[in-house]
Amino acid sequence: MADISNIVKSIQNIMRTDTGVDGDAQRISQLVWMLFLKVFDTKEEEFELEDPDYTSPIPERLRWRNWATDDEGMTGEELIDFINNDLFPTLKELDITTGNPYAPLIKGMFEDAYNYMKSGTLLRQVINKLEEIHFDNLGERHLFNDMYEQILKDLQSAGNAGEYYTPRAVTEFIVRMVDPKLGETVFDPACGTGGFLVSSIDHIMKTGVKTAEDKKTLERTIHGIEKKQLPYMLAMTNLILHDIERPNIRHDNSLSRPLKDITPDERVDCIVANPPFGGTEEPGIENNFPASYRTRETADLFLLLFIQMLKPRGRAGIVLPDGTLFGDSVTARIKEKLLTECNLHTIVRLPNGIFAPYTDINTNLLFFTKGEPTKEIWYYEQPLPEGYKKYTKTKPVRIRDFDELTAWWNDRSENERAWKVDIETIKANNFNLDIKNPHKVEEEEELTTAEIIDRIEASMSRSVQLLEEIRSEVCNG
Repeated sequence: MADISNIVKSIQNIMRTDTGVDGDAQRISQLVWMLFLKVFDTKEEEFELEDPDYTSPIPERLRWRNWATDDEGMTGEELIDFINNDLFPTLKELDITTGNPYAPLIKGMFEDAYNYMKSGTLLRQVINKLEEIHFDNLGERHLFNDMYEQILKDLQSAGNAGEYYTPRAVTEFIVRMVDPKLGETVFDPACGTGGFLVSSIDHIMKTGVKTAEDKKTLERTIHGIEKKQLPYMLAMTNLILHDIERPNIRHDNSLSRPLKDITPDERVDCIVANPPFGGTEEPGIENNFPASYRTRETADLFLLLFIQMLKPRGRAGIVLPDGTLFGDSVTARIKEKLLTECNLHTIVRLPNGIFAPYTDINTNLLFFTKGEPTKEIWYYEQPLPEGYKKYTKTKPVRIRDFDELTAWWNDRSENERAWKVDIETIKANNFNLDIKNPHKVEEEEELTTAEIIDRIEASMSRSVQLLEEIRSEVCNG
């Protein structure tokens, strides 16, 4: 069995010597389009065994098996010319009117993809390294999770990778608590690299998929949207490797559609998500939302979208930053809407560093059900493992760290880590949900630089919201 970790490192090292590839983001993007073609070729071998009449949407000369698998095949200038002047132009303009169900998938993957490598010799070396991984081998296919997580860790120096990546332990815990069932629609409108969708697939496969028809039902009910090309490509590849033949993931911005246009038929049973936070949306996006809730803070807009997208009795488990919990002005009105239309039954306060090394912003898990107002909120302060001062890159969060919380979940009582707050207290405090553990003696707070920056950003965001409201009132008055 291939040592996938070493293969990825070797590929990255080869790419570093190519003059056309600049930085981790381009290296990852370069790797992903090749990885996708290899994975899709493996899936096509399965399709051909199942259906002798199967026709590939990719022209024969461009299929991975016909140009990549011979380790002494095309190389140098010939390979670069083939990639840049045949493979990419053809796949970007693939005819999707033929009725082939996989043609839109291929075209969507390559619409915004690029070949950054300039050396055909180095590109051949990368392809040959990829050929050491055999995705038709079940054991190696399972190892893709490790490869996938290493790829994501390499993104940490390529900008704000926190918006792409949620630790697997967090996605697994949230999905377990939301507990999607076979036949229920599961949606992540900011799906990044597909972590929540994969955890949902794994959860439902273990508990509800017994027949080929069940498998089709599962495929039909897992939905995602991702705005950025690189995580979109990773998500598509990841779901295909998890035996979702045609991933239902759209390359789009979930916030670009007016909230009022979402119909009851589009609503879903379960939302599991870690929306981008700490950023602002492009001008005009806020106009898709009701006037009293308009803001350009991304996390706030996604919270409104979650409320709108859930069916009555629909369930959500999401990640939100502290800034949303203590935010006032528009953020407070959004929280009032949440508590009026949904039962926000549980908030888990996560410990420091859980998203390290991507961000040190303090985060929370919120669980709510649509269709009845909140009467009380249970809080649970998730501890660090014994001996830890914080989670780090080398000491990441593990699913077993949530065992105690999982045991408490269905048999709730107040203890040193758990407390509940009634809705009247929340209302009296202007819907501030940033409520500290009353059982804990507060030590003098020592903030990290990242936490100080987070608080400054939250304060600035609230100031911008207030200015926007004043400007709106003056203009409309």
